[in-house]
Amino acid sequence: MSKNVSVGFSLKLMHLALAGVFSASVATPELALAQTESLSPLEDKTKEASPVKPAIPEKKASTQNNDTNLKPSVPVINQNATQKVTITGGRQSDLDERRQSTAAKIIFGREELDRNGDSNLGEVLKRLPGVTIGGRPGRGGDIRMRGMGSGYTQILLNGERPPRGFSMDSLSPDQVERIEIIRGPVAEFSTQAIAGTINIVLREDYKQKDTEIKFSESLEQGRSAPNLSVSYPGQIGNLSYALSGSIFQNRQHDENLTTTLEKNTQGQPSLMQTQEDETNRRTRGIHLTPRLNVRFDNGDTLMLQPFLMNSRSDSTTSSVVDQTLADANHLAEYAMANTSSTSENSFLRGFGNWQHKFADNTKLNVKFGGGIGKMNSSSLRTDYDVSGKVITAISDVNDTRDSSINIGGKYTQPWGEKHTLAAGWDLETSQREQIRTSVDSQGHPQFAESGDNVNANTRRVAVFVQDEFDINSQLSAYAGLRWEGIRTSSTSLSNAVNNTSSVWSPVLHGVWRIPGESKDQIRVSLTNAYRAPGLNDLIALPSISPINSPTRPDRTGNPNLKPELSKGIDIAFEHYLSRAGIMSANIFARDIKDLIRRRTLLVNTLTGPRWVSSPINIGHATTKGIELEAKFQLQEFFPEGPAIDLRSNYSRFWSNVDDIQGPNNRLDQQPKQTANFGIDYRMAKLPLTFGGNVNWTPAYEIQTSETQMNTTGIKRQLDFYSLWKINPTTQLRLSANNLSASDYLSSSIVTTGGINHMDSSVAKTYTTWSLRFEIKI
Repeated sequence: MSKNVSVGFSLKLMHLALAGVFSASVATPELALAQTESLSPLEDKTKEASPVKPAIPEKKASTQNNDTNLKPSVPVINQNATQKVTITGGRQSDLDERRQSTAAKIIFGREELDRNGDSNLGEVLKRLPGVTIGGRPGRGGDIRMRGMGSGYTQILLNGERPPRGFSMDSLSPDQVERIEIIRGPVAEFSTQAIAGTINIVLREDYKQKDTEIKFSESLEQGRSAPNLSVSYPGQIGNLSYALSGSIFQNRQHDENLTTTLEKNTQGQPSLMQTQEDETNRRTRGIHLTPRLNVRFDNGDTLMLQPFLMNSRSDSTTSSVVDQTLADANHLAEYAMANTSSTSENSFLRGFGNWQHKFADNTKLNVKFGGGIGKMNSSSLRTDYDVSGKVITAISDVNDTRDSSINIGGKYTQPWGEKHTLAAGWDLETSQREQIRTSVDSQGHPQFAESGDNVNANTRRVAVFVQDEFDINSQLSAYAGLRWEGIRTSSTSLSNAVNNTSSVWSPVLHGVWRIPGESKDQIRVSLTNAYRAPGLNDLIALPSISPINSPTRPDRTGNPNLKPELSKGIDIAFEHYLSRAGIMSANIFARDIKDLIRRRTLLVNTLTGPRWVSSPINIGHATTKGIELEAKFQLQEFFPEGPAIDLRSNYSRFWSNVDDIQGPNNRLDQQPKQTANFGIDYRMAKLPLTFGGNVNWTPAYEIQTSETQMNTTGIKRQLDFYSLWKINPTTQLRLSANNLSASDYLSSSIVTTGGINHMDSSVAKTYTTWSLRFEIKI
């Protein structure tokens, strides 16, 4: 008895401490906490749940997805009532799944995807706990969990690796059913997830009865960006289907000012200049994501989901260089440059899943897929001197073809009343053919491999075993082991590359549901993960910088890279509230060896000495952090209060790279902290909902090498939305993203050979207004 009282008293103190942290953070404007994901009731039918064992009072949810199809409940508003408004159904169901899952998994469903009327997926992801987006607001960037991008965060599309060259920012939120956040690796998926995994699940058939039509019009600086999406469900006998697609157009204008200062070995300025860049871009495209489901008479199921995307972008860029001071070694290559560019990307990807259930309750699940991709781009840059005379013109043409095919499977069998054993495999092969030509107006190549046909092949083989089991009614565990091997080879007229690596990854997850506290639990995870070198890091053709400098180097690959290996631990406390709410605290640590970093050196090339950046393994690094999350309805604590939902999260990160001298020797591009705070208010007498979100990442400095320091300025984003439910089938949504529209600041300093070179950039950001009309027929 005394032990239970002590545990209960300790938990109450933890609840108060968590509430105090969040309250203090909200009270400080700079520490406004962010929205955690609201959850969707939808499950990915490409995976199955472990069988429910009747002997266990409360069976955990599988770390994989299940076959359950639940339709989100729609809140009913009585316009004549004055009492409180309560939302139930979807969010509570997903919180229950999160609570019962052995490995930590968070779901961000349709309700949250639609809430702010975002035009791209990056704007949605930035509000998830511990997730940040690189680059300036509104322009996308690499997706990072725990501040770690560039391969540390695994991005999956329907549980599989997306095709090469595919950008999540090009995916419309209307084409996505839900987003799954998995903080620790599991054996079933690739363990290339040192920071975690983000799984983007495309729209699926969830017993939808109505045709959904959504039309939006967005304006940024008066530039129109219309979008139309349609989802049409149906059923013919044992075949059910959902035909979804969207078409869009986007116009953008960007301005960037870069100031350069360089000092020589005597400390005297040798270069002072500014460069102004203005870009106008027009993008249009189409996405098609039909889904077919067949249930056979013997109980077998077959799912097929093609995914087709085509987009074309045309842009023009004007650059003006103004040198106020330059010695003989720093005279500008041009005073003005005009660049016109065109690119077209096409991807066709197929996902398939077949499931067979045997008489003894065992299951065989086979997934298969393949895809082809085409990426064409061309640009022409014309350089002028101060008098307007043409100096030269440089043409760059790139033609890339990608293809891939994959097959995998999982055999699941219950063992006794408490164990669910599974074993499986993954096989994938992909090929890339690339021809890139870069020549000046005289026909002189800009790099040695210009015009070469580069062929690259990657083969990935993996096998895994796992066991999910209940030790008792309070304690559940998951143990898994995965072996994964990757072989990359490349050939060109002047070079051949071969790189082979393999990794064993044991993982262990556990959850303890605290006795006497039915909605409190503690999670512990011990994991092994890795980061494989990217194809571009291994074999990339040189990327030529128009103005070559230590901070704007050419980029190339390194065929001798080794994978980064990581050992990690996660410990989390979760307290679930009665009204679809949660308060949680998670701490993590990662120990990484063979860290990959880019190093910039001055090398002799075909066109003379140039600064070139290439990746190398530099040694050992560690990172750790704490992630706080609170999401609840105000009526949880004030039953007679207004219908207000609060969503917040705050993350603090630390990291250290041993082979680089401090004090800012952190993992590349990892901020020190990030926070979000969101609020929604539903009016009691009118079918209106208002809400907003604040996203904050403070400025930070990173010592990326012994010679280079990068600084990223503070990032604040304020978003707002309002929703008018005209009737049960029609609603109108108004939203504004990046209302503050603050300039995005960054800088880079390189000190080498007694020379100090600094570039400082100021990029403008803009507010985007969107109006979206949604109807069900």
